[in-house]
Amino acid sequence: MTKNQNSTQYDLEERTFKFARNAVRLCKGLPKTVIEGEISKQLVRAATSVGANYIEANEALSKKDFLMRIKICRKEAKESGYWLRLIEASNSNLRNEQEMLLKESVELTKIFGSILTKSQ
Repeated sequence: MTKNQNSTQYDLEERTFKFARNAVRLCKGLPKTVIEGEISKQLVRAATSVGANYIEANEALSKKDFLMRIKICRKEAKESGYWLRLIEASNSNLRNEQEMLLKESVELTKIFGSILTKSQ
């Protein structure tokens, strides 16, 4: 990889880390009810999976493995958006944080979709 590709790779690793970190912070601010607890668990699983799978993709042993991991990144980013929309529907007091994360989940979904298209 060239230096430019390495910096782009690092930026996306950092971006997915921040996405996961911010999702965890958002979930910590949710009311402690059974429903919000379940939504929080699902969001944390999906949001943290994006970055973890991206790191795995960068260490892939084959192109097939790389593509599979990127597909998982895209899927988990999209799923994160689903859980974030549910939070929006039930918690208006966290709207700013939720809107920012929802926008980021859409952007990450597009980024991983683009990586898939260019890599196939």
